[in-house]
Amino acid sequence: MSGLGKDGKGASERRFATKLLHFGSEIDPHTGASSVPIVQASTFHHHDIFSPPQFDYSRSGNPTRAAVESAIALLEGGTRGFAFASGMAAISSTFLLLSAGDHVIVTEDVYGGTYRLLTTILTRMNIETTFVDMTDIDAVKAAIKPNTAAVFMETPSNPTLKITDIAAVTAWAKENGLLTMLDNTFMTPYHQRPFEFGVDIVLHSATKFLGGHSDVLAGLAVTNDEELGKRLYTLQNGLGSVLAPQECWLLMRGMKTLQARMEQSERSARRLAEWLAARSDVARVYYPGLPEHPGREIHERQSLGYGAVVSFDVGNAERAKEVLSRVQIPLVAVSLGAVESILSYPAMMSHAAMPPEVRAQRGIGDGLLRYSVGLEHIDDLLEDLDQALR
Repeated sequence: MSGLGKDGKGASERRFATKLLHFGSEIDPHTGASSVPIVQASTFHHHDIFSPPQFDYSRSGNPTRAAVESAIALLEGGTRGFAFASGMAAISSTFLLLSAGDHVIVTEDVYGGTYRLLTTILTRMNIETTFVDMTDIDAVKAAIKPNTAAVFMETPSNPTLKITDIAAVTAWAKENGLLTMLDNTFMTPYHQRPFEFGVDIVLHSATKFLGGHSDVLAGLAVTNDEELGKRLYTLQNGLGSVLAPQECWLLMRGMKTLQARMEQSERSARRLAEWLAARSDVARVYYPGLPEHPGREIHERQSLGYGAVVSFDVGNAERAKEVLSRVQIPLVAVSLGAVESILSYPAMMSHAAMPPEVRAQRGIGDGLLRYSVGLEHIDDLLEDLDQALR
């Protein structure tokens, strides 16, 4: 396929909504099919043993996987994309760029699965972690050690939606020769493109907003440097935690509607956050679009929107469980970012791996709920949550 469209523009020059549909591999060059074929093959014939084909074994490369990997690289503005079997597979593989004896600085209220990886698995490999409040650049700087090799950011953080100044952290990291990684799951490349602020590796749990339909488990990583891309490919191929062709196809199908879904869900999320903030029976609301959010100004400098996740504290565990038992529309479930709304209880779901005292230190109280707003009518969602809260 030619790299230029009928308008003479390459895919990278087009606007985001167009890139979602026209990313360079959207038409099968052999048949003209409008959908990327699912190449359900483990191995590939060598027509000339002395001239190996592009694909030889699906762990090392598969045409369907290559299509979704090129798509996410285009959307993030990176050089190489990598599709993994889950978000945690992408994150754990990326952390293995580090070596025994290295130290990494990490957002303190990071996703519970990342916390578990760092505190129960990588410690056995002598990789050390310091968790810091990344809203405080001085705290980040103070955490550096002689063996510090990387900084891992999650902004907005999960579930308290704290905001890290990406440009400030990456500038300091580059001055000190540190690798920077950022989990962009909540914002997606539609709202936030970390490479524009100097980040080295962008990560996604594509199970969430990118897939968007609660039907695929997937992770993505994108690099902005060819040499770093080669290193990450060596890990992907060596570890073998790759995304299967069927899941690659489902992910690409979901990504095509990303902008439309994010715009609708965000409109509803903003209304939900404002509605919750006005209630006297809700202790606190976390959403970067609220005027009182302490990180709103920084977030607006680095993101084009506020996202579709709203967290709120109803005071205590008993009341949180009552709300969870009474809501009728959202799924009460792990995960987020789907067409249907999902209400989660971080203390017993996404952050169950954190000890209670650690959760408390990070502001993840027993009354905290996380609402991922889907595509239902917002008035129905508000009426449903109102009866649950009452």
